Amino acid sequence: MTNKKNNHSLLLTLLLASPLLLAEDVVVPIHSQGAYLADIKRPQRQQSSQHVIEQFGEPQVKHAATGEPPISRWDYQDFGVYFENDHVIHTVLKHRRQDQTNN
Repeated sequence: MTNKKNNHSLLLTLLLASPLLLAEDVVVPIHSQGAYLADIKRPQRQQSSQHVIEQFGEPQVKHAATGEPPISRWDYQDFGVYFENDHVIHTVLKHRRQDQTNN
């Protein structure tokens, strides 16, 4: 009976581990992720919100400020801009598949 339990345990272990044995590793070097987006102009740190509007136009969406100090986000087609009070603190490129870019 013990041998039968061991066989069942072994079978169960193999069944549970089989997806791990079939998994495929895809390695993408960090420096190549989004390299095709590197030439997109975006606001620089410490620019005022007025300067951002003058340079890039009105954003598609303005998210209301939250927290203290107030942090807000503006969304443009290719990037998001984070403001503390009235000045840029960070920009984030929006990922797009390479076949969806204009390049």
